[in-house]
Amino acid sequence: MLNWGIIGAGNISGAFAQGLTQTDSGALVAVASRELAKAEAFVDRHGSLAYPAQAHGSYEALLADPAVQAVYIGLPHTEHLHWTVRALRAGKHVLCEKPLGLNHAEAMIAFDEAERAGRVLMEAFMYRCLPQTAKLVELLRAGTIGEVRHIQASFCYSSTPRVGSRTWEASLAGGAILDVGCYPVSMARLIAGVAQGLPFAEPLKLTAMGKLHEGASGPVDEWATATLLFPGDIVAQLSTAVRFEQEESLRIGGTQGALVVPKPWYGAGAEAGESRIELYVDEALAQSWTISSDRGLYAYEADAFAKAVKTASVPHPAMNAADSLANLAVMDRWRQAIGLSYPKEAEAAMQGRQTLAGLPLARRADAVMSYGQVSGLEGKPVSRLIMGVDNQENLSHAAALFDDYIERGGNAFDTAWVYDFEGGHSEAILGQWLRARGIRDEIVLIAKGAHTPNCTPEGMRSELAESLERLQTDHADLYILHRDNPEVPVGEFVEALNEQRRLGRFKAFGGSNWSLERVAQANAYAAAKGLQGFSLVNNQLSLARMQAPIWRGCVSAGDPASRRQLAEQGLALFAWSSQARGFFTDRAGPDRLEDEELVRCWYSVANFERRVRAQQLAAEKGVQAINIALAWVLAQAFPAFSLIGPRSIAETASSMRALSVQLTPEEMAWLDLAEQGAPA
Repeated sequence: MLNWGIIGAGNISGAFAQGLTQTDSGALVAVASRELAKAEAFVDRHGSLAYPAQAHGSYEALLADPAVQAVYIGLPHTEHLHWTVRALRAGKHVLCEKPLGLNHAEAMIAFDEAERAGRVLMEAFMYRCLPQTAKLVELLRAGTIGEVRHIQASFCYSSTPRVGSRTWEASLAGGAILDVGCYPVSMARLIAGVAQGLPFAEPLKLTAMGKLHEGASGPVDEWATATLLFPGDIVAQLSTAVRFEQEESLRIGGTQGALVVPKPWYGAGAEAGESRIELYVDEALAQSWTISSDRGLYAYEADAFAKAVKTASVPHPAMNAADSLANLAVMDRWRQAIGLSYPKEAEAAMQGRQTLAGLPLARRADAVMSYGQVSGLEGKPVSRLIMGVDNQENLSHAAALFDDYIERGGNAFDTAWVYDFEGGHSEAILGQWLRARGIRDEIVLIAKGAHTPNCTPEGMRSELAESLERLQTDHADLYILHRDNPEVPVGEFVEALNEQRRLGRFKAFGGSNWSLERVAQANAYAAAKGLQGFSLVNNQLSLARMQAPIWRGCVSAGDPASRRQLAEQGLALFAWSSQARGFFTDRAGPDRLEDEELVRCWYSVANFERRVRAQQLAAEKGVQAINIALAWVLAQAFPAFSLIGPRSIAETASSMRALSVQLTPEEMAWLDLAEQGAPA
């Protein structure tokens, strides 16, 4: 039996507590409110004589209670992430009311915490745990209505705008989409997935409309509609509202009939009872199924969670981590389409030296990051894995990734004037985050500029000035010319770079996609003139040899001759595409031809042999092939660093695993097919 503690003494917590009285999978042992009297009143209403519950006057006290094994969080949306993380760090399993976070970024943080804590985290979509939903999935899998083509789902209720109301305050992330619109989204994704033989599906396209109500703390959505197009030509029409009522139902249209679920979200309700699913053929009721429930919907949810704790796997169709993350990503798109954001999203990203979870930003005790040195930057180590700043969608997304990277021991950020062509979006986001966190002097800031066609000394000067303004700083630590221009004498670049260095705008510099011959010429010129030369090269390197340039002007250091030159010249290499764009994952394969760039740039007989060997060695070392490939890059005979471009915390965590992999010289040579003469 699972011992439950409940954080929050509101109505939804009471409904869950009532559910616990209807099941023998768990029992309520503790309740916490910020007011002890409220917790005591809650225990009086919902406690069990068989299992007396302890009332706590703070959430912290409940998390410190050794009797509590699992925590149900029934707080306002804006507090979900903070207390989920706190509970996981206290060693508790967590069932958090939906939405798990305000956005996809917050959910990433929560699930990463759960994985590292070795605890179950589940988002509380109670309808996903009902026998009715299981029956619906069964009927769809059986082809009861043929091929699914259309889904209609709504969840609406009527309330009156009121200052301080959870529903109507932007400061509490109120409104329809986050509160109840998440249900139709999750149902549509479930149905579209089952129709394709998958646990869930993701929409290819989303269009939306909505009406915003201007409240005391900002706008919330009174109502919103969305049309989602899924693979298989499945269309879903969703609606949600907190200002008006609408029939609560679910309709699924197929090529051979239609299914109607009159009560899709609550089934038989809080007590034992019956619900039904109806089949219509040729507009007439052809069949119906009655689903009996021997307990209430929250009891089923508690049972599903208890099973997840026992098996360490959330049972489908309950919401597992991948499902919850994808659901919040769709809700982000829906809100973006109607121009809705919450004050907390901006505030959380800008709240000083704290993470989005509202906890201190600091390197974790278990961080495994390793560091190297770059000439000209003495006294400031550079993390071997460098965070690429070129694909962060918004400030929340960036803050989640950057905070996590810092906590894992990372300290170097790579950005460029040309990244994101919408007015320097990437540099501006990094600048906002750095200013908010107050850690500029603790990190290694890498700026790049002078990309074609502005690859001139003057282009470098103007782009550097603009980059520093976007980054909200007066200097970078390292500066990299993004391309070479052979028409410009190498000495002109060296003179211009040294001029900017003397002005204090960076300490050391290098070139990206520069030939090693041109770098040698530049350094010879610098030595002759008593100037500082190139400290690093930012060229491509990966275990899989690049077969064709990804972009025009790209230069690789993958051949043995280039690697020997780097070692001889003592240059550091900041390797980009060091994991070969996913070649060492299941995205690649001799029969996987859908990614044109992957095929064009990485597919070769020799590279597939390297991939097989990486897989074999990964199996021996208990890691993944992509970790072996990255470890190979970092184990070169010269100072090698890798630029990583994670789009999720999970991708960052995957890259970090390479740091624990030690490769012998013999393994390095074997992976690169040295006995075959290291063919391309």
